[in-house]
Amino acid sequence: MLGEASTTEIARNRNAQGFDKNKLAAREGGSVAGKAREDLEKKSGKRVVSGSNFKLENKKVKKLI
Repeated sequence: MLGEASTTEIARNRNAQGFDKNKLAAREGGSVAGKAREDLEKKSGKRVVSGSNFKLENKKVKKLI
């Protein structure tokens, strides 16, 4: 959620128009979220994403024809 909020804010502040500018904003928003996750892991001493809290993808997926 932080990545999405960061991306939205960056795109709005820069008035990003078009695919390339929005792609850059998305990369920067993801970077903000990644740094926040790493900082949280350092301060808490626990990993945010682990095998115990990872949800496997559902095998049965309905496909549109």
